[in-house]
Amino acid sequence: MAPTAKTLTYLAQEKTLESSFVRDEDERPKVAYNQFSDEIPIISLDGIDEVHGRRQDICDKIVQACENWGIFQVVDHGVDLKLISQMTRLATQFFALPPEEKLRFDMSGGKKGGFIVSSHLQGESVQDWREIVTYFSYPIKERDYSRWPDTPEGWRAVTEEYSEKLMGLACKLLEVLSEAMGLEKDALTNACVDMDQKVVVNYYPKCPQPDLTLGLKRHTDPGTITLLLQDQVGGLQATKDNGKTWITVQPVEGAFVVNLGDHGHYLSNGRFKNADHQAVVNSNYSRLSIATFQNPAPNATVYPLKIREGEKPVLEEPITFAEMYRRKMSKDLENARMKKLAKEKQLQDLEKEKQLKDLEKTNLEAKPLKEILA
Repeated sequence: MAPTAKTLTYLAQEKTLESSFVRDEDERPKVAYNQFSDEIPIISLDGIDEVHGRRQDICDKIVQACENWGIFQVVDHGVDLKLISQMTRLATQFFALPPEEKLRFDMSGGKKGGFIVSSHLQGESVQDWREIVTYFSYPIKERDYSRWPDTPEGWRAVTEEYSEKLMGLACKLLEVLSEAMGLEKDALTNACVDMDQKVVVNYYPKCPQPDLTLGLKRHTDPGTITLLLQDQVGGLQATKDNGKTWITVQPVEGAFVVNLGDHGHYLSNGRFKNADHQAVVNSNYSRLSIATFQNPAPNATVYPLKIREGEKPVLEEPITFAEMYRRKMSKDLENARMKKLAKEKQLQDLEKEKQLKDLEKTNLEAKPLKEILA
């Protein structure tokens, strides 16, 4: 018997996709999950701390990637590969738990952190094909361990160390971008006030009809910078021409995919792109990824830190990150609402057209043969 709240692991056994996951034609994937591209730069950070060594060359590559895509991959990043392996193993074990065990950490109803089946904005009619477990790890004083899974064993200790190492790596990358803008190296980090960190572990089960849905819909991250660890299956896709063409990011063992978010985009006055991306699924393999979001404090000011000569500010006035986020969510909800209304109108028009045709057919059938042939 199926559990009351069906997890995607359960739904993956079905032969067809539930209608709540089916996306409109224009939102469906256009490129396969394993049709990999080498367009996203892979940058070695080996030597980034050498003031007179390779640092300048590394910084130039990072800046170029942020100006072109807002996304790149880093290797030789200094995060212990054993720690990465432990984090991946524990995450895999969590999603392999029975549904009732995962649902002990259910985060529905406004809880901050835990497990959730699928994900979508309240008010959206289409769901993403993914399960997630998420927790807030920074600021440390605000950690709520009651919302962190207590199983599998060792999860908390490994997670704490992983969070600390990735916060350090994120700050190092922000230093590079600060210097590229001609600012003090701590400028971007300081603009975050008290940096917030959220870890989201994504699990994308095998999908019965992957061509009809997305694991995660197209979006840009709202925060400053995101570090993503993905397995070797593939599914992360990026676009830099507003969705006309998409590429699938090549998975690299032990690498982190770095996405610049909206906050980083605004602080650079649009010089650095906010990565436009989505995740696709497949019917052959389940996929795991771990996203670590570095976000500013809710009261942090969002406004360009430097405006180059001849440029105009990308924002009309300074706002708080909380307000920036609220506006982003409101816009997404409004777009979803308008799309839903347009779809409903289209269905209504089709139904009216069908009724008219049926009426014409009925009237025709009711006429004597002499009148029809007259």
